[in-house]
Amino acid sequence: MSELFTVIPPGQAFATLAHGCSQVERTEIVPLAEALGRVNAADIFAAETLPAFARSTMDGYAVRSADTHGASEQSPAYLELTGDVPTGIVPTVTVVPRTAGRIHTGAMLPQGADAVVMVEDTNQHPSTGSGQVEIEVLAAAAHGENVLTIGEDVARGALAIPAGRRLRPADLGGLAALGITAVEVRARPRIAILSTGDEVVPAGAAPGPAQVRDVNATTVGATVERAGGIAVHCGIAPDEENALLEAARAGLKGADALVLSAGSSVSVRDLTGRIVEALGRPGVLAHGIAIKPGKPTVIALCDGKPVVGLPGNPASALVVAWRIVRPLVRLLGGEAVDDDALGDGRELDALLDLSVPSRPGREDYVPCTLERDAGGALHATPVFGASNLIFTLVRADALIAVPLDRSGLAAGERVRVIVQ
Repeated sequence: MSELFTVIPPGQAFATLAHGCSQVERTEIVPLAEALGRVNAADIFAAETLPAFARSTMDGYAVRSADTHGASEQSPAYLELTGDVPTGIVPTVTVVPRTAGRIHTGAMLPQGADAVVMVEDTNQHPSTGSGQVEIEVLAAAAHGENVLTIGEDVARGALAIPAGRRLRPADLGGLAALGITAVEVRARPRIAILSTGDEVVPAGAAPGPAQVRDVNATTVGATVERAGGIAVHCGIAPDEENALLEAARAGLKGADALVLSAGSSVSVRDLTGRIVEALGRPGVLAHGIAIKPGKPTVIALCDGKPVVGLPGNPASALVVAWRIVRPLVRLLGGEAVDDDALGDGRELDALLDLSVPSRPGREDYVPCTLERDAGGALHATPVFGASNLIFTLVRADALIAVPLDRSGLAAGERVRVIVQ
């Protein structure tokens, strides 16, 4: 591998990788209770109309709207109470002119009524002479007011949940409302994670002199799981070409993608390029992306399967995992992801408290803390630290995203932060 390399923008690197790989075709049926966060595999169409009947959204009185026109506190309308409309049964009450039926939230609208007057806009008292209860209406009700009409939620045959959506609580509620108790979802993509390096030992081991614990397997694995994939941990391979190639082949064989941690720096000991080329064609698509931290990243495609070589520095590896691996997992899992996707990170605007240096032509991701001032404005304060220090990110609340075309950000300007 040459000591010199040409970097490409992260969005271009991801787009090149995404163009050559395919979504996981495997699907499975899961109970609705286990479908949260899974990706819907096929369009789901409503098999029935919701609501199936017109119903009240308020406690109050079912009325003919025409009988309330012009009603106000100064000039109320008076209607005779004709009966009660409870929930869960077909009403026996019929609302005729100058009458009203007492109705509860969720109850079926009785025949003859076309609106509901809220109980707060009424008074109730016996009518003179007749012994019947009279309702004093203090506000006019428009046609359809406080009423859910048939099909207002979803019509039979309409698209209810599109394919490729990561199912949210509201989506599960909609499926439950349609009586759907199981759903076909994409199988979670399996991402093999292989750490490399003679100096790297498992997290549970006591490192010897000049050794470090394997941080990246944990952080990258957690990133994969959070994105909806399954992290397949393949252990630690030594810096020996044949052993590393064998471990990489074994990991990729049983997975949908491979992430190599460490060994991607441009140095005489860099084996990643040769290993990746031996895994399948076309091999390395890019060695180096315009991002800080994480510049010496390898992007590859090996016989249709994506391979990403991450820097060994823990913070650098995690930033690239956020920027490249996470949207890749979502893409393989059946979601629509654009070239500049930042995964599922929550983006906010904040006021920058300290200037951030950068260089045009690369994306910078600077850790920061977040705090609101007395007026409620969100402030971002950079946490400066070396890119190989994981606790630089541990102490941070978010990342300040410095665009590719900026030479830095000035204190006091509004910036985009990605909450991780």
